[in-house]
Amino acid sequence: MCALLGREYKDMDIERHEKRDHSRGRVRCLDACIVVSIIVLYAVLGAVVALSVLMKLQSKENQVYQFGTEEPQGPTSSPAYKMQNFAFLEAISSELVNSTIKWEPVNYSGGQTVGSNYHFHPDQHWLRPTRAGSYFIYLNLNLTCTYKCSTGVLSVHVGDMLSCQVELLAESKQESKRCWTVQWLDSEKKLLTQMNVPKEGLENWKLELYGSNLGVFHVD
Repeated sequence: MCALLGREYKDMDIERHEKRDHSRGRVRCLDACIVVSIIVLYAVLGAVVALSVLMKLQSKENQVYQFGTEEPQGPTSSPAYKMQNFAFLEAISSELVNSTIKWEPVNYSGGQTVGSNYHFHPDQHWLRPTRAGSYFIYLNLNLTCTYKCSTGVLSVHVGDMLSCQVELLAESKQESKRCWTVQWLDSEKKLLTQMNVPKEGLENWKLELYGSNLGVFHVD
């Protein structure tokens, strides 16, 4: 009799332990699911924030470029009003050598794509803001292979504010690169764009004038 009762108590104890272990397993699984869900949520939120920032910057860049083709509408849409915080320059030389990239503003509607808050030197090809602040700076480089091109890397620097490298492959017919940054500039900062090529040069590659440009926008 005592042996039978002891066996029953032992079976009940084992069953109790099994239920406890099963419960602990469920809790651990639930904790793991919560942790994974939180990680996924933060990742999604981070992606949404990053996408929002990039869309805003792209919108500002598009605004700069569109000033070359839009017609002003209304008294507050005059070229001077629109362009005071913008500057947009296009390349005027296709040669790839160690030198300063030559830029010029785009003419439109009786004005030019350099706002009143900037000074552009047409001979030395530098751009300078006339007031301090945060600036969105972007650079587009568009290159074409004309015939049996060499392989190499083209490096372009906008002062010490922005660096951009384009890897050019011999088997490629065209390469393009867009680089951008947001930087604080004072009113004495000159943005001079310097091009650097390998010692052996970049044979038969040329910088396309259309699609190679420099844009600056005063953020605040």
